[in-house]
Amino acid sequence: MNSFATTSFPVPTTLLATAVAALILLLIKRRLLFHSTKKLNYPPIAGTIFHLLFNLHRLVEYKTALSRKYKTFRILTPFGNYVYTADPANVEYILKLNFFNYGKGDFNYDMARDFLGDGIFAVDGDKWRQQRKIAIFEFSTKVLRDYSSRAFKNSASELTGIVSKLASCNQMMNIQDLFMKSTLDSIFKVGFGVNFGVLSRLEEGEAISKCF
Repeated sequence: MNSFATTSFPVPTTLLATAVAALILLLIKRRLLFHSTKKLNYPPIAGTIFHLLFNLHRLVEYKTALSRKYKTFRILTPFGNYVYTADPANVEYILKLNFFNYGKGDFNYDMARDFLGDGIFAVDGDKWRQQRKIAIFEFSTKVLRDYSSRAFKNSASELTGIVSKLASCNQMMNIQDLFMKSTLDSIFKVGFGVNFGVLSRLEEGEAISKCF
């Protein structure tokens, strides 16, 4: 009886990555050709998802430079494109003059609902209107002055103490990280009535900060 041995040859990781990258480039190229044949007034293309990945270590600076050059621009991805704008007229149009035409959509709702539920920052339409009626009382001038301001002042005071301690010991600090944690503590306190202690490095606060 004859027996045959079969040997499997795994596809190298680099080959697989090259194939995926080639597919993504092809999809982006097709999208570019599609838009070039239409005469709609699209914002200029400032780059692709690859440009964002290459500049991931300085993403804020990269997008800031693009916004200074274009004001309004597009970043292409294989399955769609994102429009960025730093034009005050566009911001006013989206957030005020034609607000209901720019909903958050199902994609953003599905991503945010585990954390925000059916809150004002996640929903559209009638649910948004209902949440706005509730929120408008919380964000009155008196409430902001008496409650929200106190929460931000307490967080700022804690932040000042941490910065002062690190500076007196001549230790390096990540000020952006500290600002982020201070902001999270303040927002959680105002929005949910709970201080998770993100800035204080409490165990629960550290986990929430990392997930957020």
